[in-house]
Amino acid sequence: MSRSRERQDAGQVTAMVVVVTAGLFLFAGLVLDGGLALAGKVAAADTAQEAARSGSQQIDLAYLRATQRVRLDRQRAASAALDYVHATGDAGQVRVDGDRVTVTVTHRQCTQVLSLVGVDDLVTSASAIARPERGIDAPWTGAKASVR
Repeated sequence: MSRSRERQDAGQVTAMVVVVTAGLFLFAGLVLDGGLALAGKVAAADTAQEAARSGSQQIDLAYLRATQRVRLDRQRAASAALDYVHATGDAGQVRVDGDRVTVTVTHRQCTQVLSLVGVDDLVTSASAIARPERGIDAPWTGAKASVR
């Protein structure tokens, strides 16, 4: 090969290596930060479920004792659910309709690699609904064991 042809090709491999390396780095960022986003979605769902359960436990005891029917204390239910969400560091909304507590949680997950290209965080959200249930509604008749 002549020296002039060698000079024309000089540096082409370097440019290709830079582009391929950048592409692999971006792909690794998508995989890592995508996994973190999925974990954030699961965390948001867990928080929403637990907050809804916490809210649905706020029963109006005076009404229950007077009528033998379950009714939520709406203000305490909303407050308990929202307190649970805020204790996890997430943002959320709570709605109490009748005997249902609906919680929507917004979770912000910081990125690890994608922040290098300007994506600082990923936002996920999840909702859950809970309602109170009466436990035992029949008198206990005792345990009957059969022995053979």
